Amino acid sequence: MNLFRILGDVSHLLAIIILLVKIVKSKSCAGISGKSQILFALVFTTRYLDLFTNFISVYNTVMKVIFLICAYVTVHMIYVKFQKTFDCENDSFRLEFLLVPVTGLSFLENHSFTPLEILWTFSIYLESVAILPQLFMISKTGEAETITTHYLFFLGLYRALYIANWVWRYHTENFYDQIAVVSGVVQTIFYCDFFYLYITKVLKGKKLSLPMPV
Repeated sequence: MNLFRILGDVSHLLAIIILLVKIVKSKSCAGISGKSQILFALVFTTRYLDLFTNFISVYNTVMKVIFLICAYVTVHMIYVKFQKTFDCENDSFRLEFLLVPVTGLSFLENHSFTPLEILWTFSIYLESVAILPQLFMISKTGEAETITTHYLFFLGLYRALYIANWVWRYHTENFYDQIAVVSGVVQTIFYCDFFYLYITKVLKGKKLSLPMPV
């Protein structure tokens, strides 16, 4: 554990809480991609199967349980409780375009060819692209609510902090996980344009809007 790892976990948890609070307070899932939330739930499920086989620490176990519960509560709110407010027309990203290559890559490139390790690798690869349906939805509608942009900002900040965590661990522990690092960098790249818009517009009180596709 180090400061970057802790701050990354806090940022990740804060992003999820922001999204849940937004849904509960507004009683609406408008502007939120259900497909991205399904992918994140799948990420946590396949990554945290070691809850039943490997105890690391109380902190580690509690965080895993919280992320799993929050992920499935979010999906339930989108597709069941507040289904009528869900914009399925604009949440139209084809998930097979992500799931098929990610599944294939997890079998081809992993640390060891065992079920749990393949599923863990699958979760790492999938997390790096799970936000794409949400970004695609924003590009289709041309704008995003301020609270949704806060969610995306803290989600991107979590990935950036984890890159710092890996750099720190490499220098202090000589630890380097190529799969996690490369996937994390790819995911952070997806947020770069968003970070720019967030800093130049949202933090100045303006609504985030994008040019509509022709």
